[in-house]
Amino acid sequence: MILVALSADLWAPRLLGSPTFIDTTMTTTMSKMPPSLEHPFGTDSLGRDELVRIIYGARISLSVGVLAMSISLLIGMVLGTTAAYFGGIWDSIIMRATDIFMAFPYVLFAIALLAALGPSFVNMFIAIGIIGWTSIARVIRSIILQVKENDYVSAARALGASNLRIILRHVLPNSLAPVVVYATMGIGTAIISEAALSFLGLGIQPPTPSWGLMIADAQQYMVIAPWLIFAPGLAILLTVLSFTLLGDGLRDAMDVKMTD
Repeated sequence: MILVALSADLWAPRLLGSPTFIDTTMTTTMSKMPPSLEHPFGTDSLGRDELVRIIYGARISLSVGVLAMSISLLIGMVLGTTAAYFGGIWDSIIMRATDIFMAFPYVLFAIALLAALGPSFVNMFIAIGIIGWTSIARVIRSIILQVKENDYVSAARALGASNLRIILRHVLPNSLAPVVVYATMGIGTAIISEAALSFLGLGIQPPTPSWGLMIADAQQYMVIAPWLIFAPGLAILLTVLSFTLLGDGLRDAMDVKMTD
């Protein structure tokens, strides 16, 4: 899926047409065509090929998923590590802030942020990333609370190593495996969030292809052209399922208790 999205410029427009260009002279005859050999997923209401728009929409969804999760990962790891390693007042402040963020409904919080920032590609992955750090902070905190009690951490502290060196050289490297698994699965959640926000008109704006936007445009044609909503929905399903299975596989591979 990633390979198809990255290589789309090399072959998709020549075989399937442009994902954004609208031929006004052919709109009537090409509009809402059913799936065929020439157009495997049919055409939308403006005569554009559904398959090429799904392929280019994969770029948006995968980019938002990775970038948003990178932001969440950075914020969550910094705050979770600080709370667990230093404890005390730092732990109380950060965890209470985490509770406050988690109290807000996820989608409503994203809508509020995008309403303030404005709908755009950059603002969307920033909003999703800012919201998604809370679970990662809790995960990394619980892991580091165990790791920091190990003998090698006590030995490094006794040898005069600074807190920053202990965290970067000893604590974090031994805490990353569960975080990597969680982040991989979280990319799927970010993709669903992007689709939901685009569906509501707060994410990617036309004519840029986005799976959520394609579903929003197709909902009025569900009866006469159901393939318009089926194709992008299937793309979301397969992509999220892929990242979930990847995360599950990474968990099995990284869990030493499951190895013989």
